[in-house]
Amino acid sequence: MGLLDPATTEAMIRKAQKRGKNIQFAALPYRIHKGKVEVLLITSRGTCQWLLPKGWPMDGFKPHKAAAQEAWEEAGILGRARKHCLGTYRYRKTRGPKRGQTIRVLVFPLHIDKLARAYPEAGQRQRKWLSPQKAAKRIENPDLAKLVRSFDPNEIRR
Repeated sequence: MGLLDPATTEAMIRKAQKRGKNIQFAALPYRIHKGKVEVLLITSRGTCQWLLPKGWPMDGFKPHKAAAQEAWEEAGILGRARKHCLGTYRYRKTRGPKRGQTIRVLVFPLHIDKLARAYPEAGQRQRKWLSPQKAAKRIENPDLAKLVRSFDPNEIRR
């Protein structure tokens, strides 16, 4: 899947919500370190699986801004989220009130400017920098792993 422009993304969100489908927004945090791409994974609070920061839509926030806000809360990431969606994946909720439901997640690239030491969920999750290939090996969801493995920041600069 190629990059989705903001209008296509918004239409996808409206369609999902009209059908009563659950949707979340995730950030794919990245940096260029010593000339190589690295992505930042975090652990989930409940199952300690490696994943991307993600959360539910927020009133007054565009999807990419909601993803950036979740990245701040869950991982202390300050950076620039792009409006173009990288792709989507689905997962089944295993905890909370939506347990058992399938959630569709739209993923937005987020270039990291700074990592904070103090942030809302500090101490509740681990953070780890990895190459996209190594990160993909730690991710259990095959669709998310494929999206991370194929991530190329040069594609989003166009």
